[in-house]
This record gives sequence, C-alpha cells and structure tokens, in this order.
Amino acid sequence: MTVKGNQKTLHRQIRSQFQGKRHILVEASVFEEGHGRAITWTLRAKQAPEHIREAWCGTSWIVEVIATGTRDGQTFRQIHFFLTSLRTTAEALLQLVRDRWSIEGWHWIRDTQLNEDAHRYRGNGAGAMATLRTAALNLLRLAGFQSIRAGMQAVTHDITALLTMATRKPEPTSS
Repeated sequence: MTVKGNQKTLHRQIRSQFQGKRHILVEASVFEEGHGRAITWTLRAKQAPEHIREAWCGTSWIVEVIATGTRDGQTFRQIHFFLTSLRTTAEALLQLVRDRWSIEGWHWIRDTQLNEDAHRYRGNGAGAMATLRTAALNLLRLAGFQSIRAGMQAVTHDITALLTMATRKPEPTSS
C-alpha cells in the first residue's frame, strides 16, 4: 500500500524509521535510462515496528523507495513510502514498485490526455468507452507517435488519417 502525505501520522512514523543511523535490513538499487530520463531507484525496507503492525493488520514490512536522477535535463529526488505484507527479496519488492508506477503512468496518460477521470459513464458504457480509449492510445502508438498529445492533434479532425490508422496492419516483430 502506498503511504501518501495525506496520511500524515503514518507517513511521519514510517519516514522516521529511515532517518538517522537506523539499521536498514534490506536494500536494493537499480538504474534505468530512457525516454529522456536517467533514474536510480533505491529501495530500503525493514520489519514494520509493532505499533504499525498493530494498526495495520497483516503488515510485515515498511518500505522507502528513493528515485533520483534527471528528467528532460532537470534533476529530481522523490521519496515514497509503502506498507506491505509480502515477504520477498528487496529486488522483487523494487520490481513490484516500479511495475506499479508503469501502470500509474498509463493511467496518468489516460487522465491527462483523454480526461478519463471526468467521465461519468454507467453500466456497460464505462467499459465500452474504456475499451475505445485503449484502442485509440494503442493505434497512436502503433502509428509511431511518441507523444499521445501530438498524435491526437495530428488526427483529431482528419478522418482519413483515423481510418488509415484503424486499418493499418501491425508490422511483424522480430523474435
């Protein structure tokens, strides 16, 4: 579970467990580069203190993930905290956190570019619209657009371009 700043007490309790010279049981780090970013992800985890385990049943670990690097030439440093009941390696926990962010990135694109969170479809309409939005995003990617915004601007009022994208056969992938 992600612990955000709006959970002030829990956030403070977890943050304090990673400050100073406290013993950190588990650590893992990975570097990734691409899409205008160079990021080092560092995970530190330790057994949740008793007061957190009592308040959050099933919790076994508290986790701190620090992302540092550059994004489009700008340096950044972000710290995120998590609670988890998983008992696994630090590397596996770090991969799970990174996988979660890739999903969040997809949702961010859907909301910022397609304003998905503002839609109020009910029943089958919600699923149908989500499927259409997913198809549109995938068609833009298949057409070679690196930017969803640029792709949408290029085809929004061009029915010929839209039909060409919809009927285009994907190129075979090399195995």
